[in-house]
Amino acid sequence: MIVIVLLVGNKGECSLPSGWGLIDREACSRNPYAISGIYEHEISKIDTLVEGVGCMDSTIKLTLLLIFFRIACASTVEKNFEQCERAVKNWASSSLQQSINEDQHTLKDLLFFLHVPRTGGRSYHHCFLNKLYPTSQECPRSYDKLRFDPSKAKCRLLATHDDYSIMEKLPTERTSVVTIVRNPVDRVLSSYEFAVEVAARFLVHPDLASVAKMSKQMLKKSNGVSTLDIWPWKYLVPWMMGDLFARRDARRRKGSSEAKRDSPYDMEDILMPLHEFIDEPIVHDIVHNGATFQIAGLTNNSYLAESHEIRHCVQEHKSLGQHVLDVAKKRLGAMLYVGLTAEHKESATMFANVVGAQVISQLRNANVSTDTSAANQSDNSSSSPLDSELESNVDQNNGTTDKKTARQDEGEARTENMTAAELIEVYEGCISSLLKTQSRRRFASLKEISPANFSKEARRHISDAVLQQIKTQNFLDLELFKYAQKIFTMRRVQPMGNLDMNDESERKFDQPRAFELWKIVSLLMLFILLLVFFLFATAWGRLSKVKVKGFTKATVRNHRRIVESKSLLE
Repeated sequence: MIVIVLLVGNKGECSLPSGWGLIDREACSRNPYAISGIYEHEISKIDTLVEGVGCMDSTIKLTLLLIFFRIACASTVEKNFEQCERAVKNWASSSLQQSINEDQHTLKDLLFFLHVPRTGGRSYHHCFLNKLYPTSQECPRSYDKLRFDPSKAKCRLLATHDDYSIMEKLPTERTSVVTIVRNPVDRVLSSYEFAVEVAARFLVHPDLASVAKMSKQMLKKSNGVSTLDIWPWKYLVPWMMGDLFARRDARRRKGSSEAKRDSPYDMEDILMPLHEFIDEPIVHDIVHNGATFQIAGLTNNSYLAESHEIRHCVQEHKSLGQHVLDVAKKRLGAMLYVGLTAEHKESATMFANVVGAQVISQLRNANVSTDTSAANQSDNSSSSPLDSELESNVDQNNGTTDKKTARQDEGEARTENMTAAELIEVYEGCISSLLKTQSRRRFASLKEISPANFSKEARRHISDAVLQQIKTQNFLDLELFKYAQKIFTMRRVQPMGNLDMNDESERKFDQPRAFELWKIVSLLMLFILLLVFFLFATAWGRLSKVKVKGFTKATVRNHRRIVESKSLLE
């Protein structure tokens, strides 16, 4: 709103500088010292002040005006905080009162895999869930908005990047939620690397116009979904792509092609440096504290109308973040399974025991057909998000290879007779192949921005200042991660919890753990037997020597007696 204020002073040297009559009241919240944010009652005060000071020096007038403007701005900021506090608290109170399944150990009819980006979720979807659920039971994908009917009879698996707000569209009492949480610093670094990697694939094109043309052609030819269709990459990748093209064009104009820095996180001539990336508004809105906002249901992809207001209030007023964190913690604690990216092997084993065993039991009880080939032929419309993320929209040959590999992996037998231990073996074989495919893709992509090459070794050279800044910016995710670690530790110690399962299911659920225990007991028993045998053999040897020695002495004595007797007779 624009307000016209006439500040009238005496003529001559007492006049205020021209241009002070136009005041933008909305700009006040952005700059407390701006000539803005003045309410009508404040304006009247200023008019009175100016009329009273008369021919007072213009510097004093300006100082007095700034004081009043500062007071008005402080009032605006305070009112803004009060509005935010009220909105955040109302949402948090309502969310905490929502009913959540108390039985957090039993798999319900529908499994919702809440895939937090860059936590290793694609390996779970591709190498666990795709092996457990027939394609006919997978819910059609949701990338921006829900596109399936939750009442679909055979819909039993939903795996997407959607946030928790999608639960309002699902039968809550019949839905179990699982997720994976990662150290926020590693997740931010991985988000940066993946955005650069995917965007770099398009550098084979001369310009962005060529990329747009190619993308349209690819979409017409393929029924699948590319990375550019999936949240949050549909925002981050095009943005990063524009930056890479701009820097490449700048290098060509300068005639320079060599990087001036050794670290791939600080090669500003080739790609956006990491310290710039973490300060960008789009990164603040999507990446920072992304896990907390996603589990709380407050991303920019949320189904809640108030999500944007609440998210921005928390980003502006950090003290309000605790309310969002409380909601995220409650929902995390009620999930069927919470994995940790860093604890990969133990997380995978726990997933197989907690989720896999129950899915297998459900399939067996329902006599579900697991003929994967037939299922894939009958439902080609359901494409895997993983396959979509592995698709190459640039190199058609690479895309064909990746799709072929994915189909071969999906073609592995799914059966209700599979045990949790066998599921882990299948997972290990699948993920080995998947990692090789990803490594090839990554190498091909990063060639376009050589010599930049992301690696664990390169991460060690990131400055402490940048790492500390990431921690500060992700203060909510750090607390949520610590809470996830506690959940994981407790469930690792007592993975069974209070599972209400029949004897047969419980026996199969514990089969891998019982098998490991039996191996330990067997080895221990074998060791004891060997020890007893050794002691017995040693004792027997000593006893034999004593007996032989005694026998020899007795024989000698007898022989002497015989000789002496013969001598006497003679």
